[in-house]
Amino acid sequence: MRVLLTGAGGQLGTALHSSCPPGVELIATDLAQLDLSNTAACRAAVQAHKPDWVISAGAYTAVDMAEHQPELAEAVNAAAPQTFAEALLKQGHGRLLQISTDFVFSGMQGHPYGPQDPVAPLGVYGASKARAEAAVLALLGPERACVLRTSWLYGPVGKNFCLTMLKLHAIKAAAGEALNVVADQVGCPTYTAGLAAACWQVLAKDIGGMQQWSDAGVASWYDFAVAIGEEAQALGILATAAKVNPISTLEYPTPAKRPAYSLMDCSASRKILELEPIHWRQGLKQVLASMV
Repeated sequence: MRVLLTGAGGQLGTALHSSCPPGVELIATDLAQLDLSNTAACRAAVQAHKPDWVISAGAYTAVDMAEHQPELAEAVNAAAPQTFAEALLKQGHGRLLQISTDFVFSGMQGHPYGPQDPVAPLGVYGASKARAEAAVLALLGPERACVLRTSWLYGPVGKNFCLTMLKLHAIKAAAGEALNVVADQVGCPTYTAGLAAACWQVLAKDIGGMQQWSDAGVASWYDFAVAIGEEAQALGILATAAKVNPISTLEYPTPAKRPAYSLMDCSASRKILELEPIHWRQGLKQVLASMV
């Protein structure tokens, strides 16, 4: 099976590369090898490699910066996946796995979002990802396209909340200061290794349609920050964790609005994927242990 992977240098791409199953010919591309803002380059990549699957993991993920660069976010997050789908359609074979996000939801529902719940993104990033979802499924259908939504992704490499908090815990603890972290946004942290396993299962089982994957449990950003400090200190990564103060979203304004509640119901997808999730705190322990 020949697989074209975009975003190979990112945190999910790294996890996919390191867990690539035997028998898969992985064509891993990062930004230097494939500019996702260039639709001609995206089309040419499919034409050149003739993949059995495209894993569209590359994305513009700077949520706040996207508010200032909407055209670039749209090109990378929406136009590129649509181009891959169009090229696969023209090729006559091949499937597409599109990685998406809980930010396609408004956060107003108050209970976990199912795969078929209506999307209502609050910002440019979520809107561009929602357009990608609609485009690839409209072009290829569930027979040849799978959208896999995830939430609060983090791992031992790249830019993510966990690695940022580790640095801030060390800085603030040394200065005798507290960390202020938003406590009224709720979702679920997801370890890249678990999402990578779900992706490979999609390919192995030829799964299509709208799917969702996150680790188990629920947390606020405040909960996650506290746990990062506690677990890092227990492993000796931090000599001392900083005190964490819970604050409201209103006390920490950002250019992009974020859903207050973006927990996803992944139960149907877990059955289809035949995978059991781990609790997010167990995933955190695994990530931090890998860094010791």
